[in-house]
Parts: sequence; C-alpha cells; structure tokens
Amino acid sequence: MWALLTLYQALRAVMVEAAESVPGTDPDRCSFTVALQTARDQVVQAAGIIPEDPGSIGLIGRRVLARLLAPRRHRSSTRKVKSPISRYSEQRDDGRPDRSRTITDLAVTVLEPGPEQQPLPTASRDDRHTAPAQRRRHRVLALLQDDPTRLWRPAEIAAHFGDITLHTMYRQLSRWADSGLIHKLGPGLYAATAWTSTPLSPAQTG
Repeated sequence: MWALLTLYQALRAVMVEAAESVPGTDPDRCSFTVALQTARDQVVQAAGIIPEDPGSIGLIGRRVLARLLAPRRHRSSTRKVKSPISRYSEQRDDGRPDRSRTITDLAVTVLEPGPEQQPLPTASRDDRHTAPAQRRRHRVLALLQDDPTRLWRPAEIAAHFGDITLHTMYRQLSRWADSGLIHKLGPGLYAATAWTSTPLSPAQTG
C-alpha cells in the first residue's frame, strides 16, 4: 500500500513539473493514465529511466505534454453537496426497527412436517374413452371453479389428481388457457376467472 502511494505521489510530482515547464498550462489537463503507462513502459524496457539532462522533464513529462486533456469546462451551476430533503424522512410502520438494536435472544419454532405427497406418475392416464364427466378437462375446470379466485400451479393440480405427469399438465393448461377455458395470470399460475386485486374502499383505508 505504501509503495503504491509513493508511486502515485511521484507520478503526480512529475506531472506538475511538466505543466510548470510550459507557462499557462493547467495541471488538471495532465493525464495520469499517460504518466502511468509511460512509467510502466520505462520499467519494462529499462530505458530512459534516468534523463540525460538532469534539468529536463524526462520522457514521462514529454508524453504528458504531448497528450494534454481538453480544458475543463467552466461550471455553470453550483455543485449540490447534499439534498435538503431526505429520502428517508417518511417513517414506515412495517414492523422493522428504525435503528440498530442488540439481539439478546432468538425464538425458534420447529414445524411438524406436512403429509408426504405421492410422487407423480411417469405416464398420464388415457381418459379419451371415459365419460365426459370423468375426463381430465372437466375435472380440472370443476376444481378451478370451486375457488375461482385461487391461483393454481400445474404441480398442485397434478398432485391433486395423481394420474397425470407434470409435463402433460403444463401442456394441457397452456392449451386450455389459449382457448379461453381458463385464465393464465402469470408464469405457471392459472385460475378460473381473470382475477385482479380489488382496491379497498375509502372507508376501509381510512
């Protein structure tokens, strides 16, 4: 770290000397990148490290002067240091602490495992020759109509019936949604109706 700081200060000193060698040159126009790359080339090539004329600005200074940056534009407005209005002035009552607090204890709740679900079959049941009421489309539509606003996932529907693969369930739900029998409300989310959130009335929000 100290070596990098020393190198940085040395390059900055060379840049200032190069700017002072030409009266009227703004030191801000000297490129630090040019100075750094030139110093690196000198170390790699081991040439021109010690200038022949002790009073000259050396190779680094000459390259810096040859590649001066454009003059800095005059500032047309004052620099805004700090916004007078804080973005965090509004305190939200969301249950989270508004400042750092020391944690003294933790509460751990161990939940009982839910019922073990049966694995889905490797092949779907062929219901083309069954009664219409027993076919998969009729049963799925009836399931969705029981709770029209519930968002169902294909895995949940397939696990509910247990006689269809997940791939087939995805494919059939997508086809039924395209035909308008059901509604696709998001990636892998289906419902019987075009469900939308209902805004609260003014009496409920007040």
